[in-house]
Amino acid sequence: MTALLMTGFPGFLGSALLPRLLARPERAGVRALCVVQPQHLKTARQRLSDIEQAHPDIAGRTELVTGDITRRGLGIDPVHAELLDQVTEVWHLAAVYDLAVAKRVAQRVNVDGTARVLEFCAARAGFERLQYISTCYVSGRHHGVFTEDDLDVGQRFHNHYESTKFEAEQLVRDAMAGGLPATIYRPGIVVGDSRTGETQKFDGPYFVARFLRRQPLPVAALPAVDPQVKASLVPRDFVIAAMDQLSVLERSEGRTYALSDPEPPTNREVAAIFAEHLGKRLVWVPLPLGVTRRLLGTVPGLEWVTGLPAELLDYFATPTTYDTTNTVTDLAGTGVSCPRFASYAATLLAFMDDHPEIDTAAMV
Repeated sequence: MTALLMTGFPGFLGSALLPRLLARPERAGVRALCVVQPQHLKTARQRLSDIEQAHPDIAGRTELVTGDITRRGLGIDPVHAELLDQVTEVWHLAAVYDLAVAKRVAQRVNVDGTARVLEFCAARAGFERLQYISTCYVSGRHHGVFTEDDLDVGQRFHNHYESTKFEAEQLVRDAMAGGLPATIYRPGIVVGDSRTGETQKFDGPYFVARFLRRQPLPVAALPAVDPQVKASLVPRDFVIAAMDQLSVLERSEGRTYALSDPEPPTNREVAAIFAEHLGKRLVWVPLPLGVTRRLLGTVPGLEWVTGLPAELLDYFATPTTYDTTNTVTDLAGTGVSCPRFASYAATLLAFMDDHPEIDTAAMV
């Protein structure tokens, strides 16, 4: 009997990924051990119950244990030692996904937490694979094409989220060089399901849609952005399907995959597509993004009124594009590919309409 361990449950990606992993024929009989922070245990139990009702074929194969990835042994009670000894695969999804995160918090969770996960993997007898979820934004402020093999290209970073995810991926790569079997996945900006629109939060491009909706007139204004800068948007269902498919390939060991749209829209195109669906005529105001960002960051209440966080504007100005050669090549023939943003934008907006209970105001 073998087991896989997952961090980051019951998060946005982990909740969708878990049933797919257990349903795969290659993992028949494998048990799952999900490390959950104590304050999220109630939510995790409900989420697992919902998953097992929707997927009765995998019911009874998952155990939730409280833990803390920043502690040695991941803070898991030794009473679970027998199951821990069966772990041959680890999915490390847990991280702080916050563009405004404080350095101390980001360092502790993203970097120190990854170091503890690597120690855990190294201590497992017969360990087969670490599946590590990074981010495309380890690229920082890099100008130009950022390949899947790139990491340290001398880039600077917009925030502590980016810099600590960069440090964490470097730790994983160092461990791989030392012999640890691992695969690295770099999602772009993950939005809702392309088929249902389902998401757990409205951030990233949703802020743009929210800003457009707040303008009462049929003409909507946005600060001018570089028409060449592209948006690395990717729907959750593609990210989950791609990781699920790639994780069982022998050739994926040691590789890095940029899980992003190989033909991404520009930021202007994203706004224009949203505006069209919302019945708005879009006007670009010739106001430099730097000025707009300073205003949002210094004028009290302006972020709340506009619904646009100052940190978001950084991603309207950095001309980074992501090469997806490994991803496209290794998914060829599997039926898994990233849909174009224009094909599911209306679905995202419809989900926003149907779920006003998801509080975006708290995220500004």
